[in-house]
Amino acid sequence: MTLAQAMERIAPADQDARREARRRQNDMAKPLGSLGLLEDAIDTLAGAQGSARVEIGRRAVVVFCADNGVVAQGVTQCGQEVTAVVTENLNRGDTTVCIMSRHAGVDVLPVDIGVARPVTGDKILQRNVMRGTRDMTVESAMTREECIRAIETGIDIVRECKECGYQLLATGEMGIGNTTTSSAVASVLLGVAPDTVTGRGAGLSSEGLTRKIRAIERAIALHHPCVDDVIGVVSSVGGLDIAGMIGLYLGGALYHIPVVMDGFISAVSALAAVRLCPNVRGYLMASHVSAEPAGQRILDALDAKPLICAGMRLGEGTGAIAAIALLDLSLAVYHEMVSFDDIHIDHYEHLT
Repeated sequence: MTLAQAMERIAPADQDARREARRRQNDMAKPLGSLGLLEDAIDTLAGAQGSARVEIGRRAVVVFCADNGVVAQGVTQCGQEVTAVVTENLNRGDTTVCIMSRHAGVDVLPVDIGVARPVTGDKILQRNVMRGTRDMTVESAMTREECIRAIETGIDIVRECKECGYQLLATGEMGIGNTTTSSAVASVLLGVAPDTVTGRGAGLSSEGLTRKIRAIERAIALHHPCVDDVIGVVSSVGGLDIAGMIGLYLGGALYHIPVVMDGFISAVSALAAVRLCPNVRGYLMASHVSAEPAGQRILDALDAKPLICAGMRLGEGTGAIAAIALLDLSLAVYHEMVSFDDIHIDHYEHLT
């Protein structure tokens, strides 16, 4: 399905299902709204799935792996060869998100959407659009066509997940240099200076942080991306992992599968997806607020409240997995808690 066709078919989340889920929670034998954002998350799950009978028994974190040409500007602590190594480690189950996912009952689906060298592994989805983006300080990271193809790849992965029976997805990413690209996209979409949204990523020195900010400034000055042209922004200063996650969010809305955002890079991608198609917002949940400088700003722009505030900044989908564990607990209450009628006591009332 093309990007244009997908966006035409995305409908708002089901408000009747949201209201029914809230009614069920209000009938539970506990104080009204006492589980806070966990109850809001269940409303979102119901609205996204189109039913108050919420089920998330089969779920996966989709980890988009891609390299970024801007690493040539010295914006990272290590070289882009690490992306391929970690992608293959994801295949073997040897990364942080893999360990967390095993304990949370979540499948890990690594996607080579733009790794610089071929990677091997039977669990890796081979969806390479190009062998890493170009250096955005010299030329556009991608052409518009390459960017759209990466977005459509994300949409198609959701279709495959739907056919396999997945009921909940989470976003993850792996790619050396991708806090640089996501900071560049955030700078444009939020209309703020790069130095206000750019952090140290995986541990840059102060000198390295300065190089990173200057690289973003040069790229934006070179391409003059327009905030109203999301594809133009992502293709000029973004990354293939960002484009893939945009597609995953669009696909989640299209196929009625709720999606849990991970951290900063995932949230920047979500903001781009919502700017492309506002109806996507009703299908998204924020797992945590990233420790990156713009983590909260991006969530504010999405009007999203995170379930977790723990200073996380690892990526890969780790925050999303931690949030899924919370969703399991809240759904256990949702499905098993007795109602006020069951125990023959008066309901709580909303008081003013």
